[in-house]
Amino acid sequence: MASIFSKIVSGEIPAHIVAETTEFLAFLDVSPLVMGHVLVIPKKEIDYIFDMDEESYFGLTLFAKIVATGLKEAFPCKKVGVAVIGLEVPHVHIHLIPMNNVSDMNFSRAKLQPTQEELAEAAVKIKAALSKD
Repeated sequence: MASIFSKIVSGEIPAHIVAETTEFLAFLDVSPLVMGHVLVIPKKEIDYIFDMDEESYFGLTLFAKIVATGLKEAFPCKKVGVAVIGLEVPHVHIHLIPMNNVSDMNFSRAKLQPTQEELAEAAVKIKAALSKD
């Protein structure tokens, strides 16, 4: 059965996409820890990050770095935190989270519930920052 992320890649489920290549996709988390929380995935469904071939793994990491640069500009913060947990969805994904405090990366705290309009505005800000390069 296809993961929710594969359904986003295929267009079956809408998402607020901020960046895309032929192999990778970055979109906003709909239940973010903080505004600007982005998920970066390979389009190919792979459950575990260390099962990726080296070329795809390094490509995903480079893509995440590019997205993080735009994210930091769109959502000014001390750093963009990076997390790979991989238990909640059986599809490789990297969390990119604008951080000003360690607590911004606490996955056990309550998630935000932004509106679709707020997510759309956040996506526009990130895309605009990424298009400056």
